This record gives sequence, C-alpha cells and structure tokens, in this order.
Amino acid sequence: MNLIILFNTDFTSDNQVTLTDKRFEHIRDIHQSSVGDSVKLGQLNGMMGTGTITVITDDRVDIEVTLDQDPPEKLPLKIILALPRPKMIRRIFRSIAELGIEELIVINSYKVEKSFWNSPALTDKKVEDYLMAGLQQAKDTVPPKVSFKRLFKPFMEDELPAIAQTSRGIIAHPSSDKPCPHAINENAVLAIGPEGGFTEYEVNKFIEAGFESIHLGKRILRVENAIAAITSKLY
Repeated sequence: MNLIILFNTDFTSDNQVTLTDKRFEHIRDIHQSSVGDSVKLGQLNGMMGTGTITVITDDRVDIEVTLDQDPPEKLPLKIILALPRPKMIRRIFRSIAELGIEELIVINSYKVEKSFWNSPALTDKKVEDYLMAGLQQAKDTVPPKVSFKRLFKPFMEDELPAIAQTSRGIIAHPSSDKPCPHAINENAVLAIGPEGGFTEYEVNKFIEAGFESIHLGKRILRVENAIAAITSKLY
C-alpha cells in the first residue's frame, strides 16, 4: 500500500484513528512500523496526509492524523465497458481506480456470457475492495463512480445520449480506419468491448449516438491493456 485509506468509522476523535484489520497488519508486518513512525494516509472521498503512530500492539495501531493535501485530480474520462470475464474483473477495476478515471459504466454485450452477471466477483464488497486496492496503489482517495447496465438497447437509447451530451464519444474497434487521437485534453466517453469486440450492430449503435470509431494499431490487446493504452494516449 502506498497510501492507507481511512473510513469514517476508523476515527476515534477528529485527528485520531485506530486500525485493527488488514491495514493494521500491513503497517505492522510489511512496513514493520513502530511508535513514532510516519505513515501516508487518506480519508475516503477526502483529504490526504500523514499520520504518526502513537500505539502499536499485537491487535491494533493508533495513529495521530494530519490530513492537509488534496487528492490528485480525476481524468475527465468515463469508460463504458462490456462486462469482462470474472477472472479479469479484479485487475480491470483496480486499474480503473489507479488511472484516475472518473466513472465506469459496465454494460452487457452480445458476446458477454449471461453467467458472468452472476459472478461473486461483482458483489458490492468485492468491487469496493478492487477500487480500494487501486486507490492505495495510486495514492488517491476518490474512487470512480461505478454502475452496471444489464440491458444494452435501453441503455443505448435511454441513458447514453445524456452521458455523452457534453463529451467526445470514442469507441475502440479493431477494424476502424482511424487511429486513436492523442492528448485531446477534453471530456470524453470511451467505449471498450469484450475480448472478442463489440458486434457490428453494437458498434453502429455507438456511431449513431455520435461516437467516433478508433483503433490502436494491428495488435489486438487484452481489455486491461487497451484501457491503459488508450487512456495514456488521450491524456
């Protein structure tokens, strides 16, 4: 952990927290910290700063906290992502948080197996854990907004127009003849399909909504690599 994320329930006073869970174990066993040592902290959806360990025992650590730094700014980017395979969800969601992406909207696609939607990887607790891991890696406190849309056509017709109204719409599609734009420095909504790509029908629905189709070259990347590659090009 490059940053310990704090929750409101951790605070025993305005500037004091007590940790007894995996965060405490990380401080004790990985950092091998002792009384007087400093740790980097951040309050979920709030400020970041440092803490000084005042007590550390076999089952808890008490930390005096000073939070006086703003978290890094989010990228002006929303990602619309076809639901990945369950074994990929942890890595992808963690990467979304690490990259500082503003919002993640997970949608259905013809090539997404129905069973994926019932995966235990999609429980609220699991999703929160993935995002927290990404924030702690990247030294951020503000997770991306995450939502799930199981019906493709209603989402495209009823919700997408408002989402993309003031942003540049981009869909990654290997057969596109237009390369990914570079350093656009504007709000964008990026659509990325499943491993086999969106169907032509689905691509056309995005294009009808004003999205431009782009490619990353001749190589076909895994979803998590495509997200990182496109994000780095756009911003």
